[in-house]
Amino acid sequence: MSNWDMFATWIGANANNGTWYIGGVIAAAGIYTASTTLITTGIISYIFLALASYMGYKTGLPMMTLTRASFGLKGSFGPSIINMVQFIGWAAANTFIAAISISVIFKDLFNWTSYADGGKTGLVVGIIIMSLLHLASISLGEKSVRMIERVGIILVIIFVIWEAIVVFQHVSLDQIFDWQAPKSVRISSGEAIDILAAFNLAWVTASSDFSRFAKKKSGGTTWSFLGANVGLFSFAFIGLLATIGTAVMNQAFDPNDSDPSTIASKLGLGIIALLVIIITSATANAVNLMAAGSALTNMWHKLKLTPALWIVTLIATLVSFIPLLFATFLDAFTVFLDYIGMFLGPEIAVFLVDYFIIRKGQYEISEITKVSGKYWYASGINWLAIASWAVGIILYFSLKSVFWISQTIGVTFVTMVLSGVIYYILTKVFGKYVK
Repeated sequence: MSNWDMFATWIGANANNGTWYIGGVIAAAGIYTASTTLITTGIISYIFLALASYMGYKTGLPMMTLTRASFGLKGSFGPSIINMVQFIGWAAANTFIAAISISVIFKDLFNWTSYADGGKTGLVVGIIIMSLLHLASISLGEKSVRMIERVGIILVIIFVIWEAIVVFQHVSLDQIFDWQAPKSVRISSGEAIDILAAFNLAWVTASSDFSRFAKKKSGGTTWSFLGANVGLFSFAFIGLLATIGTAVMNQAFDPNDSDPSTIASKLGLGIIALLVIIITSATANAVNLMAAGSALTNMWHKLKLTPALWIVTLIATLVSFIPLLFATFLDAFTVFLDYIGMFLGPEIAVFLVDYFIIRKGQYEISEITKVSGKYWYASGINWLAIASWAVGIILYFSLKSVFWISQTIGVTFVTMVLSGVIYYILTKVFGKYVK
């Protein structure tokens, strides 16, 4: 993959319905807080992505295979399970949001009741249509992902410019900056940071799945970092501006209406905009499904990547129906994000500290699959890594109740730092007992 391919892949990964929706959710913090946390969290998160991407470029291995060196050959099943679950979850979330767009199109074409008005038929058909698109997008593995991202990036650029023009035709920048969410739904800077961190850090655990194909180190690191941030900023900011703009126009704000289909309908963008939303969902989910499939192959070594992609796509289709069990999609989405942040932060801290600080950027690739080899540890598990990860999860929960942390800087990055320090200390003190 060229630098352009890496850049396009990560723009496409973030330029999607989920990113727009995230922008709409953090609108509850107000434009100033939402903007600053969006930029800061994006830069910090994707520095981690660039570091993890370098691991893939240097070793030629996908991320979950690399966790065998830090967590042990069997211990890597833990991160692999989390990765497979979270990316299936992201694929399902994007599918659900895209299916809302399809339900709106069916309302216009066939007069079906849309999901926003309580109808579910169009949504169910939409989920099935999206799943067929996903199967097509990953049919050739990495090659088809690369092709769909090249097309998707062009549509994304057009859509963002179009959406921005329409928003500012209805409201002024001063009105957007003066707007504040009602106190009942307002969120703090710490809550916004944790929401964004959970969203952004998900890509870190998939980074080397793509950087291992990079022709140059700059493509796997610098261009991946830039692409992820461009995709994040463009779609999250347009989601933020469109949500606040719609709230100003209607003199009412409901975070449940932050999905792009609802906003596009309220702004009168029509069927073409909804079709672009559907296509960009397919480009993002190509990356989600690739990461989930890669995690599955780490657990089931004899399974090839393409059949693994089919399996996780079918599972994601079933999971896409779960939000229907919740009162609102926002309720399901919030629960999902909280669990992602809880598991991912400490895990990422452990494998980055292991590679860059403890191993000084050197893994012995020939040992990465050897039973009783260097990375076998105790019966295939590095209990120091598992313990650090578990303590990090406990800290995440505990710090949620510390007001001055949870409401200002959030708990995710604090938990990552503490988890990394704990793993480093444990390794220095007890490392000789697990080799």
